[in-house]
Amino acid sequence: MSRDLILYVRAGCHLCTDMLRDLEGLRTRIEFRYIVMDVDAEADLAARYGDRVPVLTANDTDICHYFLDEDCLRTYLESA
Repeated sequence: MSRDLILYVRAGCHLCTDMLRDLEGLRTRIEFRYIVMDVDAEADLAARYGDRVPVLTANDTDICHYFLDEDCLRTYLESA
């Protein structure tokens, strides 16, 4: 497993802004990398995620959506 994450977001989404802020705060305590992708940039992403953003993923596995679930992220990263 990889410690590289993808955060799928949408412009104007306050939950996306919140999760991004929470991820940045968590990176001071846990080592991981992430990139941010706009779901509206690609039709297949928009179809896949619809209104279910933000979504934090890794290796095609959804870790959490709407809100950062620190426990789920830690569990994933411990197994990476």
